[in-house]
Amino acid sequence: MTLRAVVKGIGHYLPDRVVPNAEFEASIETSDEWIRTRTGIERRHFVAEGQTTADIGARAARAALADAGLEIGDIDAIIVATSTPDLTFPSAATMMQAELGMRHGFAFDVQAVCAGFIFALTNANGLILSGQAKRVLVIGAETFSRLMDWNDRTTSVLFGDGAGALVLAAEEGENGILAADLNSDGSFRDLLYVDGGTSTGTIGHLRMQGKEVFRHAVEKLAKTAHTALDKAGLTAEDVDWIVPHQANLRIISATAQKMGLPMDKVVVTVQDHGNTSAASIPLALSVGKARGQIKPGDVVVTEAIGGGLAWGSVVIRW
Repeated sequence: MTLRAVVKGIGHYLPDRVVPNAEFEASIETSDEWIRTRTGIERRHFVAEGQTTADIGARAARAALADAGLEIGDIDAIIVATSTPDLTFPSAATMMQAELGMRHGFAFDVQAVCAGFIFALTNANGLILSGQAKRVLVIGAETFSRLMDWNDRTTSVLFGDGAGALVLAAEEGENGILAADLNSDGSFRDLLYVDGGTSTGTIGHLRMQGKEVFRHAVEKLAKTAHTALDKAGLTAEDVDWIVPHQANLRIISATAQKMGLPMDKVVVTVQDHGNTSAASIPLALSVGKARGQIKPGDVVVTEAIGGGLAWGSVVIRW
């Protein structure tokens, strides 16, 4: 039998504050219709004052552990995908480790922006296959509301806050992560970035060239998904569900069309959450399972693209 990293549990957390599109109409030149038409987003969640990335990530982790029937003592490692850590250091992962009461093992962050969860999953898979860890908690958590320029109507309406988590465990069999594909090209850094950091001494705001990001997203997401399926010895016809990064409904629809798959095979949550960056895929996986869409044995393809540009995909038999 083949050793694989198998999904044992999934969970998510969304902050209490729900922000409908109409809330933006009082401060910037936009409308609910404009936002829905161009993005498919209807609402998103924002963290409360004092609520942190570590807080919401730990809440999602507890939900995933409960779903797996495990305790934090059963986990060997934590990998957190985030672009919005509470501090420059220590890592968000070690802060969540402390919040969860884990005093053993190891924890670290992965930063690939919206593709972060794909990169984190692939790292977790490598740890399990190499024997470095038997059970890994993979978390995507973001508080992007703290990076927004509220005068920029093209970006401020797109993002939301939230967290999702997944437990992977080493098991022999046919289920689990079947293949992955990772890519990056730093020559596209100016298409999507935050204009702050140690070089400026500021936190900065998110900046994006939307049309260019859209063009790259549709082309690169479909290609990486097919590459990962090829590695797994599968085709698009074998796919039960696509669970894409939830950035924009038009990107999601165009990518599915390019892959030759109908929208009724796509898990869509962007209307309720907006773009939650590295949290969007685990959030969508958790919601998809809760809805009864994703079932044991299903072939699931996850794919995402983010600043860098960085992009990739993972094929999982659930």
